[in-house]
Order: sequence, then structure tokens, then C-alpha cells
Amino acid sequence: MNVYEMVRPLFFRLPAERAHRVVTGGLDAAVRVPGMGRLLAGLRSADPILACEVAGLRLGNPVGLAAGFDKDGRHVRGMAALGFGFLELGTVTPLAQAGNEQPRLFRLPEDKALINRMGFNNAGVVALGVRLRGMRRPLPLGINIGKNKATANERAAADYVRCIREIGALADYIVVNISSPNTPGLRELSRRGPLEALLAEVQAARADASRASGKPAPPLFVKLSPDEDHGGLDAALGAALACGVDGLVATNTTLSRDGLRSAGRGETGGLSGAPLHGRALDVLRYLHSGTGGKLPIIGVGGIASGAAAYERIRAGASLVQVYTALVYGGPALVRDINRDLAALLRRDGFASVSDAVGKQ
Repeated sequence: MNVYEMVRPLFFRLPAERAHRVVTGGLDAAVRVPGMGRLLAGLRSADPILACEVAGLRLGNPVGLAAGFDKDGRHVRGMAALGFGFLELGTVTPLAQAGNEQPRLFRLPEDKALINRMGFNNAGVVALGVRLRGMRRPLPLGINIGKNKATANERAAADYVRCIREIGALADYIVVNISSPNTPGLRELSRRGPLEALLAEVQAARADASRASGKPAPPLFVKLSPDEDHGGLDAALGAALACGVDGLVATNTTLSRDGLRSAGRGETGGLSGAPLHGRALDVLRYLHSGTGGKLPIIGVGGIASGAAAYERIRAGASLVQVYTALVYGGPALVRDINRDLAALLRRDGFASVSDAVGKQ
């Protein structure tokens, strides 16, 4: 039993959202202590086999932090110390919003899962932009953008465009989130017509931001739902390809409750963690096949080990992300995933992560 497994029951006595604040605040404080950087250095991987380049992004390893963990970019330095190759901030919206009423985050320990109905709680895109402009970045930072709850779908494009105008020059990549189950009607934007219209405006705003800043436009990804059937995935994929996006994120949380055992399984919201693994993997395989392997995909959902990350990569993911597994696995999780992933790549004769992508 490691140290985190010993103290985890203490954290689990706290409401989940409060425990999140305690842990992230403690990590932020720890990395400011002189000499702590040397102690945390063992969590970071320098294994050259894990270095990768995806959509123009150069990363030390393929394991990233999924959106939702650090919506406002308050914990970049602390999370970077855990050994990630990149971090995805957000979801951020044009205007600050409080999100749904608490409690809105629930642990399902028997299932190694979470249910959340956070509702895009964040301080708004302007506040995030101010923070990023004053930040020394230890890692590439993606920014996940969405619409405000009060914005009708007919006007949603304006929300995404405003986000890009504010932070387009500050993001290393951008993710258009049209798949969260916690903003009413949001998933309707994944239909072919609405999504194609939305992405056309997003791409124009992205080009404008690039011209204004004099910097290359950041890669654009679209985050998809695990709850779509093949017809729904085909529609979203068709829109994404028609509009020239640079990649996909597969997947967001699910509304499914199949096979859950924990007492909190009846809570409303999006389910993440181990129960999502199979469905997220199936969606990834389908999307990889549908793109002919030509579009990078970030695999997320139920990844909690090096073996799971390796499986996702061989199914077609160029990069992977974790969130819920951190709650159950603790701060050494990313190190362990990277260490085991490197060993699996070498075992099977791959020289790099990219060599293994889609090699079933």
C-alpha cells in the first residue's frame, strides 16, 4: 500500500468538491516550497521513447490532464509537477458562471468512477486570459471552450468565437466542447448541420486571431460524446472533416449507468472513470477507422494504467488524458502510466508512441 492509498480514506470523508480544492491547494503550496521541485522530479518522465509530436505540438510524453480538473488555469504549476506531458484547461465560457447547485460531484468508489453535474462553473474567458498572459508555462496548455448555459443554441457560435478572440493566441491547442451532458441542449450541436455551421465560424475566428497576433493558429480539436450511435458519430465526424479540424477528443462523460454498484449511481450528470473505458475505446476505434487514421485523436475515459493507455494508443489515440483515475490512484499515477507505457512499447518493438498508434 502506497502513501496515497493510506491517506485517501481521509480525503474521501470530505465532500468530493471540497476534497478537490484541498488537494489542488496543497499541491500548489508544495511546489512553492524551496527544494520541493527536486523531490517531485521523480514523478516526471524523461524517457525518449515517450516523446511525441501531434498536430505540431511537441510533448515530452503523451499523457495529459483532461479538461474539467482545472477550469480556470489556477493549478498549472502544481499539476505540471506530477509528470504530465500537457494540460487541458477549461471548459471555459465567455461569461463567468457559477454552475449547478452543490453537491454536484459524487464519488462511486466501488466502480472507481465519478458522476459530475458541474455545469461549466468557471470564472470566464477574460479571467483565464489574464492569468495565462502572466504565466510562465511549464507545459503545453490546451484550452477547452464552451457556451454559457443561458445562450441559446442558435447563438452558440458567438460564444465560441468570443472565447477564441480572447484566448486564441494564448492556447497551444483549442478544444470545441459540444458534448458535455450538463449544459441543456449542448449535445444537439453535434448534429451535422449545426456543427458544420459552428465550426465554420470558429475556423474564421481562429484565422483572424492568428493574423492579429502574428502567430500560427493553434490546432483545433472537437470533443465528442460516448453516447452517440454510429450515425451520430458519422454526422459529427463529417462536419469535423468538412471544416478542416486538426483532431478529435474521444470522449466526454456518459449518461449510461450500466453495471454500476455504488450507492451514488442514481445521481444525475456525466459518468467518468472505469465504467466508461469500454465505450470510450469503442468510439475511439470507430473514429480512427472513419478517418483512415489521418486525424489525431486524444483518447480519454477510464484510463488508469499504462496498459490501458497502451491499449488506447494501439486503438488509434495519438495522446491520452486522465482525470478520474487521479482521484483513486493519487499523484504517482502519471509516473506509473508513463513508466509502464514505455516498457510496453519496447516489449513490442516500437521505437516511439507514434509508431504504435492504430497498430492493433
